[in-house]
Amino acid sequence: MLEALFKECKEKMQKSTEHIRHELAKIRTGRASTALLDGIKVDYYGNPTPLNQIANITVPEARLLVIQPWEKNMLPVIEKAIFASDLGLNPANDGQLIRLPIPPMSEERRRDMSRLVGKLAEEGRVSIRNIRRDCNDHIKKMEKDSTISKDNAADGLDEIQNITNEFISKIDELYEHKEKEIMEDQF
Repeated sequence: MLEALFKECKEKMQKSTEHIRHELAKIRTGRASTALLDGIKVDYYGNPTPLNQIANITVPEARLLVIQPWEKNMLPVIEKAIFASDLGLNPANDGQLIRLPIPPMSEERRRDMSRLVGKLAEEGRVSIRNIRRDCNDHIKKMEKDSTISKDNAADGLDEIQNITNEFISKIDELYEHKEKEIMEDQF
């Protein structure tokens, strides 16, 4: 009975951790990454479509993204979508593909990004703790209903705490990695 709860707890915490990983990948550093464009949707014949589903996105250099749409008529639409995003990047359209230079970040911008990364990491930790609270409440209810013994409940609460510590340390690792990526001087 507790094993199923532990499994459910781990699955929820894993989803929460993956969400934070995905959100952190979208944050711009001084380095080019295709993940920067993950959130951009393009109007593809009336349907909002993710950019990576209508074009090849490559990183030929550390500070350059190249977007090559499968249909040339999509170039201005993609360009418009990039301008409309809050990435602050200026696409260069040469009629065949779009070059997206990634400018180096100023020290102030790095600090702003660092604060944003810290905020996202804390949201992840809070999410993990909320899952822990729900699982703990479930164990306490099972003990109250005499479904499990007091000793099993105590062991269950300890295991939930161990699972929580594991996932919070994963979020801390993601945070430290992204923080280092933002603060290091690329060139």
